[in-house]
Order: sequence, then C-alpha cells, then structure tokens
Amino acid sequence: MSTSGPLTDFPAPGLRTPTRYITGHNEQGNADFLQQDLGDHLAPMLGGAAAQSIIYSCKGNPVQITDNVDLEFAKNNRPAVHVPNGVCVRMIDFAPGTESNLHRALTLGIGTVCEGEIELTLSNDRSRNRVLRPGDVCINRCAMHRWRNASADKPARMLFVMLDVEPVVVNGKTLGFDMGDLMKEYAEYDEGEGPGKAA
Repeated sequence: MSTSGPLTDFPAPGLRTPTRYITGHNEQGNADFLQQDLGDHLAPMLGGAAAQSIIYSCKGNPVQITDNVDLEFAKNNRPAVHVPNGVCVRMIDFAPGTESNLHRALTLGIGTVCEGEIELTLSNDRSRNRVLRPGDVCINRCAMHRWRNASADKPARMLFVMLDVEPVVVNGKTLGFDMGDLMKEYAEYDEGEGPGKAA
C-alpha cells in the first residue's frame, strides 16, 4: 500500500470526528442510548496509510443482543477482516494518496464512501475502475479489487459492512482469500476459518 500519510490515529486529521451511538434498553426496560463513542479497536493501519475504527461486530446471525452479549463480544474481540458467520462494521480513514494492493476477501463487502473520493479498481491494468463519491456504495461480491484515495492532499473515509459467504465458485474454481500485505493488519482467524476455511 502506498501513501503520503502517515496517519497516527483514528480519526484522520481533516476529517470530522464521527460518533457511534448504540441504543438498547436501560435497567427499567426503556429504550435508551447505551454508548456514545468513536468505536472499538481504534488503530493505524499499514504504517499510517490508513486508520480504522470497529463500529460494530458480532459472532453470529441472527444476532444475540439479550444482556448486551453482542456489545461485550465487540469490545473484547478485535475482528479479522470479517467475523465468520457474523458481522463486522469497520470505518477506515485513508491518508491522502493511499492505494491498497489488489486483494480479495471471501466476504460480501458493502462499502460506502462517507467523505472524499475513492477510486475502486478491479484489475491490475486499471481498465475496470470507478470513482466513488460521498453516498456511493460498492457491493463487492468477492471480486479482486483495490482502493485509492483519489486526492493527493485530503484524507477520505469509507464505512464497510463485512458479511460471511458460502464458498464461491467461478468457472469451476473455488475462490480463496488473496489479501497480500493487507492481511497482517487484521486479527488472526481461528483454524479452519478465513483463509483456512475448507471449501
């Protein structure tokens, strides 16, 4: 990943400080705001090329929210790229000029641009690309791709919802994880999950 960064923390300088509001029920059983913060597991990524906040994660779907089981899981477990059989919602700030390597996660990745402009490329030769602007959404269904902050002087932000998928077969071949250098930025998967998942 290339960058003109580095970012040392989340949020990136020059971007609005986001607030996560978590609702639920108080001790009297009334709807209430339970948390207001920046998210969990805030961290720079790839030497400052980006920075992340985990907005939400849970270990299963349907989601177990009774007794705030989901919130305890999210607080105590830094997720890998995604949570097998669960959900991971990750906000990433990209330093000016940042570009990822071409990569694939075996997930349904729903990415929304919040601030700035992000170029999404699906090929090494850049013949298949689009520029996404605030409010634009990419539904990535296990395609190889790369992200690039289109601005050389302003940071950009995206919000990703990552969902697990069944094994994916394209032209008779089962696809695998291909994350390159990005994989080292995420928590490790349990044996038999993520890149080690049996087809």
